[in-house]
Amino acid sequence: MKIISKELTDIFQNLVDNLFSDKELKPVEITVATNENFGDYQCNFAMINSKIIGDNPRKIAEEIKAKFPYGEIVEKLEVAGPGFINIFLTDKYISDSIKKIGEAYDFSFLNRKGKVIIDFSSPNIAKRMHIGHLRSTIIGDSIKRILQFLGFHTLADNHIGDWGTQFGKLIVAYKNWLDKKAYEKDPIGELEKIYVKFSDEAKINPALEDEAREELKKLQLGDENNQKLWKEFIDISLKEYNKVYDRLNVNFDYYFGESFYNDMMPSVLEELKQKGIAKEDQGALVVFFENNRLPPAIVQKKDGSFLYTTSDLATMKFRKDDLKVDEAVYLTDDRQQNHFKQVFEIGRMLGEPYNYKKTHIVFGIMRFGNGIIFSSRSGNTIRLVDLLDEAKAQVKKVIDEKNPDIPEDEKDKIAEIVGSGAIKYFDLSQNRTSDITFTWDKVLSFEGNTGPYLQYTYVRIMSIFRKLKEENIEVKNNDVILDDMNGIERELAVELLRFPQAVVKAYENYRPNIIADYLFDTAKLFNNFYNSSSILKEEDKKVMDARILLARKTAFVLKEGLSLLGINTVNRM
Repeated sequence: MKIISKELTDIFQNLVDNLFSDKELKPVEITVATNENFGDYQCNFAMINSKIIGDNPRKIAEEIKAKFPYGEIVEKLEVAGPGFINIFLTDKYISDSIKKIGEAYDFSFLNRKGKVIIDFSSPNIAKRMHIGHLRSTIIGDSIKRILQFLGFHTLADNHIGDWGTQFGKLIVAYKNWLDKKAYEKDPIGELEKIYVKFSDEAKINPALEDEAREELKKLQLGDENNQKLWKEFIDISLKEYNKVYDRLNVNFDYYFGESFYNDMMPSVLEELKQKGIAKEDQGALVVFFENNRLPPAIVQKKDGSFLYTTSDLATMKFRKDDLKVDEAVYLTDDRQQNHFKQVFEIGRMLGEPYNYKKTHIVFGIMRFGNGIIFSSRSGNTIRLVDLLDEAKAQVKKVIDEKNPDIPEDEKDKIAEIVGSGAIKYFDLSQNRTSDITFTWDKVLSFEGNTGPYLQYTYVRIMSIFRKLKEENIEVKNNDVILDDMNGIERELAVELLRFPQAVVKAYENYRPNIIADYLFDTAKLFNNFYNSSSILKEEDKKVMDARILLARKTAFVLKEGLSLLGINTVNRM
């Protein structure tokens, strides 16, 4: 199925290329009309190219209108203001296109060659996943889903924090303060507890930091006991994380943590030295950047230990050499921008195989109510599992009140899907670069741009089809649509056809909130349509069938769009 905006772009581009063949033009851009009175789509070609063409933009627009090859797609053009071109689609084209919703969209105009690896979530071992991990996990998963929907070959990598100074501290804490009974009952909870205790005790007794460094050194040199403990910590942590990932419906192809690259880092350092990129400075190995565009990056401390920069360089090399990726996408909060600028620049300086396309997608900090930023070191955390449990419990209360006859096991399943989906949607509907504050009132509201509102809209549509079945209403012509649509029906139909364009725009900007905004607008239109139009009681059978088709296609688009946000739908609530 072709995308309307792409079809229109091609028609306009061919026309202006012929009209102004001697000019180096800026490409045609087709956008959604800001108001239904201004058509279905708009084009500002005349205004952005008027200086290049050397003529008044409104005159250029009028010439395009006069020579436009009207056909089955475009009903009419109108020139507005200083030179906007308003585009009105034919009812027949809308009708024919609505019938095709559900067919595969044609995204062949995108460059989808090669593999894209998405690096997201990345919790630190021996610490429970908390609300601070939420954004990377679900934004990364949504971007993966969007890329897959568009036909990209994707790989998902969870670059877990399974190496570093925290393990020396954890081993000291394990030997000194572990509560074995608590460890057996809740292993990762106990590990987190003693990790916080180490931080507190080290403030009183700084010698503990020296002990931790010694234990870490023993681990790095392959001490059998420390290696055994370290592997135990990893196994415990991954089991806990996978419970959360299962509930969030998030999957990975790889769990290549920092330790995976440990043996590769010496060769990376050697290459940096051989190429004169890294230089010794006060005993450490440091990369200095031309004209001091970035702060110097330490790639090896004076004690011989590696840093995240070294690990990330080894990761870049492995992904190209072994996984054969063509692009790497990294999801982290905006505090790591400088780090990735340094790493990417060092990769460019090194050349192949480090120098391929890499994109750092940043997001703002998640706070909870009182504005606190979470830290496992201080013990100030809200666990993700607790967050999911609370959302599920609150949704179940609503189901118990509104629909008590639903069987308990079904209530439980619905509450899980709607609760976790509400949390996801709250996050993904925000501008990802903004800091956001988590509040239950916003997350679980059934009004406004929320997950529950969209679920409610989908459930409302499903109720139509349940009634069809219950009342034995036969839909004979479920492949028809009104030939002369007007008002809300036409507006909803056109909006449904804009779905693939919203997905492409979300991909181009790596912003899932574009899809969320689109879905919210679609849901509002459907609810207006539902409240203003008789469907099952409509006496004109052709009109009823057409409206049922609109409902069916709306349900399809809502379900498809929510799936790109990692959210499942329910048929009743």
